[in-house]
Amino acid sequence: MGIIKKVFEFIDLHSGEEEKNKVLENVRSNTSFRGSNLWILACAIAIASIGLNVNSTAVVIGAMLISPLMGPIVGAGFALGTYDFELLKKSLKNLIIATLVGLLVSALYFYMSPFKEAQSEILSRTSPNIYDVLIAFFGGLVGVIAVTRVEKGNPIPGVAIATALMPPLCTAGYALAIGNYVFLAGSMYLYTINCVFICIATFIIVKYLKYPIAKIIAQKDEAKIKNYIYLLIFVMIIPSIYFAYQLFQEKSYYLKVNSFIEKEFTNNGHTLIYKNINFNSNPKEIKLAFLNEKFSKDKLKSFNQKLKEYSLNNSLLMIKQDTFNLKDDILNELKFYKIKDDKEVIINKLKSELEIYKFDNTQLIKEVGAVFPNVENVSLAFHSFYQDTDSTKIIPVLVVKKREITTKEEQKDSIDEKKLVDWMKQRLHYNEVLLYYKD
Repeated sequence: MGIIKKVFEFIDLHSGEEEKNKVLENVRSNTSFRGSNLWILACAIAIASIGLNVNSTAVVIGAMLISPLMGPIVGAGFALGTYDFELLKKSLKNLIIATLVGLLVSALYFYMSPFKEAQSEILSRTSPNIYDVLIAFFGGLVGVIAVTRVEKGNPIPGVAIATALMPPLCTAGYALAIGNYVFLAGSMYLYTINCVFICIATFIIVKYLKYPIAKIIAQKDEAKIKNYIYLLIFVMIIPSIYFAYQLFQEKSYYLKVNSFIEKEFTNNGHTLIYKNINFNSNPKEIKLAFLNEKFSKDKLKSFNQKLKEYSLNNSLLMIKQDTFNLKDDILNELKFYKIKDDKEVIINKLKSELEIYKFDNTQLIKEVGAVFPNVENVSLAFHSFYQDTDSTKIIPVLVVKKREITTKEEQKDSIDEKKLVDWMKQRLHYNEVLLYYKD
């Protein structure tokens, strides 16, 4: 029993606790959104919106640190825990004001911003799940425990970052600005989850620490308040569990697809150059493309039948084998990347290499014909020898077709190979020329 008592003393929250009256006074003062608090909130919203717009995590975190949004939420939790309905009205009123200001400022910013693309920082705030509920609840616990301490310490900034009230509110403003109501519903649901579960966590700690009740209420009314809280928890958690299940299903599906690709293609020497998985379509789509691989219709049918062996039901495998369509798809996937400069570098490099091999054969035939009458036709090409070694070099290769000799006079003028090669070296400014005859 002595050990158990010491353990409870070790984890007792009453140790280091601030005077309850001082805590309540601070909570009441932090619920207000007038003057400086309102300006700070508007500036924090603007900073968070810019961070979301340029996809900067650091800027978003900075906005969360200066946001005063936690004040009325913690105030509502204290009000429920102490049955202070005046404080509850004030907290809810100020939370509504703060929410409307946040939506207005963020929507105005995104409406004026030339960049309307939904970045990853925005997209991550549109699909809440049960994990967001847990983060909000435990973050709220840490926050209210810190508020009730004599020494506040470091938890408060960490709670502001973990619970992330600002980003979903700004994402909702973004959704309003572009008219995307799916994003609006998702981000406002996440914002509501954070508010509700921070408030509930606060209510639990306030009850545990036995803060003085502001108003004596009947036991029946007290039970009614608790029932409302339970109902609110249920309403908030059920959709989040569903979304978490959907997330689990999606991640599991991606793992199965990757296993299918690895075992059926990669391990068999097929080089994958393109992959696009659409989990939300019906049937689910798996689009692939391979380097220099062509599959017959029967083979494609066989691959689709194998999907069931990997528990990839209701799925359709499509392998792109049209190089022109493949090119368009790959370029569309790379639309967020700057590839123009790279393409220009490659084009210029190819142009410079082509210049080496470029030569006017028509002019050459005329010149050779004038110097060597028994040459009927001539062709010149530049070939690379000893490639991929330190001795790589380009040598002109001359292919000559002799004129048929019909008279003794023409026989006298037969082609002098050495003279032709030496002449060609001078003409092309090369130290080496290879000569071949065409039959």
